[in-house]
Amino acid sequence: MENLSVKHELGGGYCNSLTQYSRFLTREVNIGDIALGGHNPIRIQSMTTTDTMNTLATVEQIIRMVESGCEYVRITAPSIKEAENLANIKKELRLRGYNVPLIADIHFTPNAAEMAARIVEKVRVNPGNYADKKKFENLEYTQDAYNAELERINKKFIPLVKICKEYGTAMRIGTNHGSLSDRIMSHYGDTPRGMVESAMEFIRMCEDQHYYNLVISMKASNTQVMVQAYRLLVETMVKEGMNYPLHLGVTEAGDGEDGRIKSAVGIGTLLEDGLGDTIRVSLTEDPEFEAPVAKALADRYSLRGHEATKISMPDVPFKTYNPYEYNRRVTDPVQHIGGHHHPVVMVDVSNENLKDPFFLNTVGYNYSAGLDKYNLADQACDLVYLGDHLPSFSFPGNLKQVYNYNTWLSLKDKNNCHPLFSLKEFGEAEIKDELLNFVEVDADAFQYADIPAFHSNTVLILKTAAVHGMAQQRAFFVSLQEKNIQIPVMIKRTYAHLDADNLMLYAATDLGALFTDGFGDGIWIDAAGQNLALINATSFGILQATRTRISKTEYISCPSCGRTLFDLQETTQLIRSRTDHLKGIKIGIMGCIVNGPGEMADADYGYVGTGPDKITLYRGKEVVKKNVTTAYALDELIDIIKDDGNWVEKA
Repeated sequence: MENLSVKHELGGGYCNSLTQYSRFLTREVNIGDIALGGHNPIRIQSMTTTDTMNTLATVEQIIRMVESGCEYVRITAPSIKEAENLANIKKELRLRGYNVPLIADIHFTPNAAEMAARIVEKVRVNPGNYADKKKFENLEYTQDAYNAELERINKKFIPLVKICKEYGTAMRIGTNHGSLSDRIMSHYGDTPRGMVESAMEFIRMCEDQHYYNLVISMKASNTQVMVQAYRLLVETMVKEGMNYPLHLGVTEAGDGEDGRIKSAVGIGTLLEDGLGDTIRVSLTEDPEFEAPVAKALADRYSLRGHEATKISMPDVPFKTYNPYEYNRRVTDPVQHIGGHHHPVVMVDVSNENLKDPFFLNTVGYNYSAGLDKYNLADQACDLVYLGDHLPSFSFPGNLKQVYNYNTWLSLKDKNNCHPLFSLKEFGEAEIKDELLNFVEVDADAFQYADIPAFHSNTVLILKTAAVHGMAQQRAFFVSLQEKNIQIPVMIKRTYAHLDADNLMLYAATDLGALFTDGFGDGIWIDAAGQNLALINATSFGILQATRTRISKTEYISCPSCGRTLFDLQETTQLIRSRTDHLKGIKIGIMGCIVNGPGEMADADYGYVGTGPDKITLYRGKEVVKKNVTTAYALDELIDIIKDDGNWVEKA
């Protein structure tokens, strides 16, 4: 195994460089005949949703997955009978000419894992529930009791390790935020550090047996928790001389645009720092739709070069930057920007028909011609950029207009209108807005000595179009922190010639990475020619996914698997249709009881399949009603929300 040794500095112990792209070199692990880690490309995988006992349906779905780009396929094996049937699935695939490596997904059942390890190329175990069916009730452990529990798990786990060694089977040690053992919870709580220690216990057991064919994951539905856990994992592994490859994924990201944005925020943030060897995007859709999204994320980094190096000290030590916990950068508010205010959204409308107020519908301001009034949607942008173009109608009173400086100077009525300066213009201007001025600066070409001259009514707009512009913008924010400069900063990212799907993924990666770390007081996606509604929705989606501005109901829905007890896509859409007006509520929709409650740990309410036509309803992690008939379950869920005082009627 590669022996890595580094001196740790705050912010520099989890990646090669904080300012330029450099992929972290991991140990190469063979999974069938497709190697993972090392200098290999980022691999793409997904998971079947069919009943594992239905060999034909599973084989046909796997073929569709492979043809959509999957390089590995995971199949659930909740009991020994499913594990045994993996042999039939594998045989049929090979007869049809498909040699894709198969991965058995195991929870709770060592005998199923041990059987599967003799058949497939890789097994996934969850250290939070492997050989452990406890309900996490005992949260007080003495050190002796802790060690005794660990020894008990060790005796259950080592037989699997030995089988994997004998058969050349790889293993993923996959920690889930919502299913940490009571042993871990007693010492570390429900934290990223607890997730890391949960995995490290199992890694150390493997190394004691001289078994190193490991892949590690730290999955959560909360992107902040996920990112922090992976960073802590790498830092911890490096300290112990380890460099195992990383499987990246956001647990239960959801469907549609929300699922894609949330996945890109979590996965993309880590890819930007050179972390990640395989990707699984979890969407509440058929699995063949997941691989193209994962491939779009991975391909972006293959174009940056294939270099991978052992971790070393960063070229710029960020002493004020703590990547292991969320802290919003401290700023002095200017109007409603910065300070304790949530990040604002700006949209460029300069190329729209400024004679027609109806175009504002696409950015959340629904115009009624009969009443000559605007109705605001939950995702109504806060500012619009008009450049040098003047509208011929009155804008909503709470929508700020931003003009280029010289055009702003010429306005007769400057009420609710504010200037955008270049740095040179700002330095030379004799007239400035008394309330709010914007100054646009380049992330990689700014002289920090100019900042103290800014007035207390100034907001910076930090722009970049660079490929690895996230790192440049992050370095800018850290420099402000180190100099204790508390001026608010909006983040602007410019994209050219991107289709709608890639714009969504790239923006969620580049901007989401910064908001996840507490940087940014506003967002401006600059994509000429793109649909305004897409830009506005993506902007709000990024803030929602990073937990920095909640503007709509969030659904934590699993991607379905062979354990699912109802039509997950149909049920998710039904629940959404009744509850999507509940701003700020998080609802978990899980197909089965095996891992559902753990994976929706971040939800306010839960809807979980527990048997044929039976649903169990949760408030947080607490069971409220068991075995509710499916036909009545949604109404019962709504009643629980009403009882808690969290229900409002649709407008």
